[in-house]
Amino acid sequence: MISPLTLRGMCRQHRLPSTSTLLSQATATRHLSASSPTSTSSSSDYIIIGAGSAGCVLTSRLASSNNTNSITLLEAGSSDRSFFNPLNFFLHMPTALAWPMSLKRYNWGFEVEPSETLGGRVISCPRGKVLGGSSSINGMVYVRGHSKDFDGWQELGADGWGYANVLPYFKRAENWNAGRGGEEGEGGISELESYYRGKDGPLHVKNGDNAASTPLFEAFIKAGGEAGYGIARDYNSQRQEGFGPMAMTIFHDGPLKGMRCSTSSAYLHPALEQYGDKITVNTGVLAKRILFDNVATSSTSMEKKARAVGVEYNDASGNTHQIMAEKEVIACTGSIQTPQLLQVSGIGDEEHLQSIGVETIFHNEHVGQNLQDHLELYFQQEVIPPISIAPVMSSRFQQLKLGLQWILTRTGLGATNHFESAAFVRSSSDKTYPDIQFHFLPVGVSYDGVTLAKSKSGHSMQIHIGTCRSKSRGYVKATSSNMVDPPKIQFNYMSNEEDWQDMKRGIEVARQTMRQPAMKDIAGEEIMPGKDADLDEYIRQHVESAYHPCGTCRMGRSPNENDKAVVDNEGRVFGVDGLRVADASVFPSITNGNLNAPVIMVAEKMADHILGRDPLPPVEFGKGCEPWSPPSLEVDREKEPLNP
Repeated sequence: MISPLTLRGMCRQHRLPSTSTLLSQATATRHLSASSPTSTSSSSDYIIIGAGSAGCVLTSRLASSNNTNSITLLEAGSSDRSFFNPLNFFLHMPTALAWPMSLKRYNWGFEVEPSETLGGRVISCPRGKVLGGSSSINGMVYVRGHSKDFDGWQELGADGWGYANVLPYFKRAENWNAGRGGEEGEGGISELESYYRGKDGPLHVKNGDNAASTPLFEAFIKAGGEAGYGIARDYNSQRQEGFGPMAMTIFHDGPLKGMRCSTSSAYLHPALEQYGDKITVNTGVLAKRILFDNVATSSTSMEKKARAVGVEYNDASGNTHQIMAEKEVIACTGSIQTPQLLQVSGIGDEEHLQSIGVETIFHNEHVGQNLQDHLELYFQQEVIPPISIAPVMSSRFQQLKLGLQWILTRTGLGATNHFESAAFVRSSSDKTYPDIQFHFLPVGVSYDGVTLAKSKSGHSMQIHIGTCRSKSRGYVKATSSNMVDPPKIQFNYMSNEEDWQDMKRGIEVARQTMRQPAMKDIAGEEIMPGKDADLDEYIRQHVESAYHPCGTCRMGRSPNENDKAVVDNEGRVFGVDGLRVADASVFPSITNGNLNAPVIMVAEKMADHILGRDPLPPVEFGKGCEPWSPPSLEVDREKEPLNP
């Protein structure tokens, strides 16, 4: 990761010429005109609110269908390819991942309510505000989740969303290149991988290239195997459980090689080039509310339904406009703003809507509920030999050098997110599949890339320890009828006792990994939390969000008390017609690992539902190719560790 201070220097030295060279395929977004304070701008077949991870996918898929559908995409943020803003350059540089998240231009920067269980701490909740949404500012980690996550969705009422059903959509989205640590057969993909991985999709996914030439990545993986947890060379394939390489969404070939592969770059801009006559992208506009006709106030009946017919929005100057939908309105504003938008539009708990002065169109108390997230904390260890990337992180000259290499060749340390090894493990024998995730970094550093871990040797390594399936649940509530006002966000972090036990168990797994033979001449003193630390207090003071909110417009069979759903299994909002949701808010439960991959999958599948197409056929696994299960659930690992 390059520090923001160095990036500012690079930005001054490499302005528009480098940006325009690297982004030679950039397409100017088209804007709707807005000349009067209040106007009806136009109409489209589909209005998509939010050009984030899901919105870009849907725009591309709806436009590429064999019909004349017109699509208007509304985005509150700016373009990611404006030549008039040199900061956009760093959206596309993988190692600069900390930079865009630190800027209000690209990040909504929500804050959650103080967490009593965390001593009143206020945890940040960044969300992308730019074309590509959070896929333009995230860590570029690609994790689909575990097969049991999606089978669990089906058990919770999301019919047709089991693993065999969703796997074809993961494959359709993906352009996979195994790279380091992978096992490819003739033609670039092995027989086993052919069941699981895609080669022809728009989303580039790859393993890291170890541009640092450090042995730390493989030492971490080997140590995990020695600790008894097994090796998973591709956690997105048959087996998630174990230690192995970590995949990232970075272009691995073509004119954008070495750049961040956001959904804007993978889906939206190519769609604008090919189907520009069907698509209008309107940036810098904030949706105020969804417009309905046939409104029967305070109705809980689904017989006579109001219909979504358009969207009212404000432009950057504060002028109000309306655009009408000939077919459907699709909300893709994410798990924080989608429930807020539904609530200010009249869909939600009637008592809450009355309190903010909104007329009820359909009462559904589950809108905004079921909020979930992943938490993580840093585990830092001294590295004895000089094999970490700390010297690069601490040297402005070295950072400028790697930046220049990336600008000229798009290779080297500038072309990685540095998360090149990972692990998924079970915290105890009563877990049927992994509930702990590790991201490994070859340096101990704060997420903003500024503060390096202190050690005697000057070198360090870091594990991000995260729990995957917390039982804590929260909510999102609009605080007024105005979308400009941030909603009330309460995750209720660490409110379940099991959360504490799982996190402490994750720390013990990390410590055990550091005790294995592969780390004998590498691992020095534990830096954080420290061998004598009070783990409960360390967790309370240092745990942070992994930035994976989801679940606030849960998908299911009905909005009754048993299912608690907001949308049906095709994304249609209960109680109204003409309105769908397609983003992380529809997740019935959080998935194992980072959420960008399953969000893209949801958008791919929802596109078929919106177009009235039959879903892709579910995968039928051949013998020996079924999703992997541990040989025994009586223990939490494959074998006893070499060093307990």
